[in-house]
Amino acid sequence: MTTFDELLARAEEMVARGGRTVLGIVGAPASGKTTLAWGLANALGNRATVVGMDGFHLAQIELRRLGRAERKGAPDTFDAHGYVHLLRRLKEGTETVYAPEFRREIEEPIAGAVPVPPDVPLVITEGNYLLLESEPWNDIRGLLDEAWFLAPDEHDRIERLVTRHRRFGRTLVEARQRALGTDQRNADLIQPTAGRADLVLENMPLVNFAL
Repeated sequence: MTTFDELLARAEEMVARGGRTVLGIVGAPASGKTTLAWGLANALGNRATVVGMDGFHLAQIELRRLGRAERKGAPDTFDAHGYVHLLRRLKEGTETVYAPEFRREIEEPIAGAVPVPPDVPLVITEGNYLLLESEPWNDIRGLLDEAWFLAPDEHDRIERLVTRHRRFGRTLVEARQRALGTDQRNADLIQPTAGRADLVLENMPLVNFAL
């Protein structure tokens, strides 16, 4: 089983290449993407920044207008073109880029919340759909120097997802319905994309990512 220290060493190698490199961390909802991304970034200090795909969630008012609010988290509930464009700017690394950030406590993205100066050598981006082959998501793989896919134990992943939904106000019944409904349909879409990753991390406990 791959350890956090081994992943950190691999990230260190990316930093040592010089210039700007982009690492993508991919997986189904509650697979540990954010935990791993921030574990690496905290260990690397000012040499890495985390930019999440979730900052490109469409606003709630727009999801309601489109009739997609109940499917929030599906590929067509993101500004995918905007995310691809941001990744191109981050890959170039020639200017300070201000990325959006998703705030779960309000279920909305906040624009310009994450500054990425040009002297940061490693950008870690994490999200569900970085390896999808449908447009415009299929442009992302070519912008990533490496892609890592998290494949945890499914029972553990679903239980973490239920706990997350409850933490943000859903009842147990609502949380399970969401985790086994919309979220699971998205997970089923994500799982086959693992074959496009450079590294597949199976059944790694999240404690391995903590520092």
